Amino acid sequence: MTTILIIIIVLAVIFDFINGFHDAANSIATIVSTKVLTPFQAVIWAAFFNFVAYFIFKDHEVANTVAKTVNSGSYDLTVVLAGIIAAIIWNLLTWWYGIPSSSSHTLIGGFAGAAIAHSGFDSINWSLNDGISLTILFILLAPIIGMVISVFITLVTIQKKFWLKMTIIVITLASCLIFIKFKKAFEFWGLLTLGVIFIISYIVNYWKGESATRTTNMYKRLQLVSSAVFSLGHGGSDAQKVIGIIGAAMVAQNMIPDVTQIPTWVPLLCYTSIGLGTMSGGWRIVKTMGSRITKVTPLEGVMAETAGAITLFTATNLGAPVSTTHTIAGSIVGVGATKRLSAVRWGITVNLIWAWVLTIPVSALLAAGIYWFLHLFSA
Repeated sequence: MTTILIIIIVLAVIFDFINGFHDAANSIATIVSTKVLTPFQAVIWAAFFNFVAYFIFKDHEVANTVAKTVNSGSYDLTVVLAGIIAAIIWNLLTWWYGIPSSSSHTLIGGFAGAAIAHSGFDSINWSLNDGISLTILFILLAPIIGMVISVFITLVTIQKKFWLKMTIIVITLASCLIFIKFKKAFEFWGLLTLGVIFIISYIVNYWKGESATRTTNMYKRLQLVSSAVFSLGHGGSDAQKVIGIIGAAMVAQNMIPDVTQIPTWVPLLCYTSIGLGTMSGGWRIVKTMGSRITKVTPLEGVMAETAGAITLFTATNLGAPVSTTHTIAGSIVGVGATKRLSAVRWGITVNLIWAWVLTIPVSALLAAGIYWFLHLFSA
């Protein structure tokens, strides 16, 4: 293992740690803002499920997509190094200013920008199946999917006719289980379990009498479940991106033929790192995600996290490296919009969208500059 590869692995792990505290707000913002857990309890809760994702997401499809952002043979270790340095710089800048940008898109943009500086635009894999076009597509789709799902489940949940509400939930759940072609058994059983938990909770609450206090307490307990599931999706999605970058470096070094052959210690290291990063918090971004977009109640927190989790699991199943930031922000906008459109602070939302749009090109330009500097320095 060469010195530059060791440096890349160390920096990738540092980036993964930064990703954890940069994106911690995505997992804990609503559960903290609704006071279901204290900030300390929330980060421990989220970090635990970030790591548990290691035992669930074994196929590394997202990692493979990230590694294939650049065509094989069109990059070297200097390209990977420049991409990681650029990603770390942009992540720290956006964290410092409290901007919930996408760590995953930062990493992909950095990798692509350095590769373009090295080999030109032909080095980029533009495929919609496993290339950067898939990532760009989900920049648009992830928040929209999260918003649509959160609007739907919120409107169903606040339906006052109990048996109509239960009928819609059962039919929707059954339709998903029957018609969706799950690639992994845990996705089928996970969705079934989540649906059963919600159904049982609603029935018990109905039998006991749906007082305001009892219903609020039910949603506070359900938010522990929704936050845990979202943190699983966050860990499974984001840790894989760093696995993909380390895998790309190993491929360039001819240590492995492709990312599917990556050593076991790499995923274990990445999931541990993102969990520890989440434990370190991300308080600058919590305020934006938890209250500045729209005020969130326990019910709305459950709806936003559930919609976000479903979106993350779906995208990860497709191998799409989506942004957890985009996903949960879209979900929060969705629950806010069900109250009234004015409940959403659209000025804040527009600023977030600008940050999302600029992340990949800015990271790419930054990485290209760093690559040229490193290239001159090495020469």
